[in-house]
Amino acid sequence: MAVPRPSWSRSVTETVRGSHQYTVKGFSLAKGIGPGRHLSSDTFAVGGYDWAVYLYPDGKNHEDNASYVSVFVALASEGTDVRALFELTLLDQSGRARHKVHSHFDRSMQAGPYTLKYRGSMWGYKRFYRRTQLEASDFLKDDCLVMNCTVGVVKNRLETPKNIQINVPPSDIGRCFKELFELHIGCDITFEVGDEKVQAHKWILAARSPVFKAQFFGPIGKPDMDRVVVEDVEPIVFKAMVNFIYSDELPSIHEVAGSFSMWTSTVVTQHLLAAADRYGLDRLRILCEAKLCDELTSETVATTLALAEQHHCAQLKSACLKFTAVRQNLGAFPAGSGEGSNHFGSIICSLSLHFCKRLFPGLKPVT
Repeated sequence: MAVPRPSWSRSVTETVRGSHQYTVKGFSLAKGIGPGRHLSSDTFAVGGYDWAVYLYPDGKNHEDNASYVSVFVALASEGTDVRALFELTLLDQSGRARHKVHSHFDRSMQAGPYTLKYRGSMWGYKRFYRRTQLEASDFLKDDCLVMNCTVGVVKNRLETPKNIQINVPPSDIGRCFKELFELHIGCDITFEVGDEKVQAHKWILAARSPVFKAQFFGPIGKPDMDRVVVEDVEPIVFKAMVNFIYSDELPSIHEVAGSFSMWTSTVVTQHLLAAADRYGLDRLRILCEAKLCDELTSETVATTLALAEQHHCAQLKSACLKFTAVRQNLGAFPAGSGEGSNHFGSIICSLSLHFCKRLFPGLKPVT
């Protein structure tokens, strides 16, 4: 009789680490806000929880009479008895790398992780640095402080024997279809776009776009057509759109335009969003919205907002309005004539309507 193999399991406790760099510009202007009042970093995610760095320019406690700067790391999301390790580093901006480091990781063997009981619980130092010394140190340069915060969330997991697994490669259907397009294998339709010709497969286009489906195979479609003239779409944009139809990925500007093209990524994406709306490619449209949102600048926000208005892109419009509502961004708009200046009036109108709706939700436009 065969002896059964002994069973086993293993409990593993480890930390999931993440870091965030927090910069405070205009530190001297924050003096005088009062003890107990803080500046906050943006939230950042580590180990399934959100965290934030709180800087108290006048200290956290009234009894210190604003003599010390306090710094804390706060649990910014819901959680109960979250165990974590922390490290706060004030960066030396003289180039000598003499950073001020307060690390909980070094003392973990003696003290163990810190437990944060609930949302809003904090770990840090009430007397992180005497303010007069900080103001005369190399940590403050051009009235700017830079801090790194590292959080290590303690996680427990149970390891048990696993059956033999076979690694399944990721799907390459997009690559295969894209190869058919790039090598012109079996193409049955040619699009004439400006001075360029784009060959494709009607059945693939129809499967992806309701417009192409109706054009080729609808009640009044022409399944035997082999040539289509496309107007009001630039060749580079049409090729990028067809590239997406085959690959289901947003192509890079260099892939469709070449390294020496004068087209910028933002301009191509703006035109591509309009084409996606025209041909009913909802996923491409949303991808373009996300990319335009990431690329928002004072030079592009006006044309992007106008595009969002025209094509009813609510999320992109909201991002543009939030961007323009920031004083620094609004003051950076280019002056003079140009496409951005032509759309500046629409920004003001959109902002006015946006804030009126928030202040007076029952207000209706006069017709």
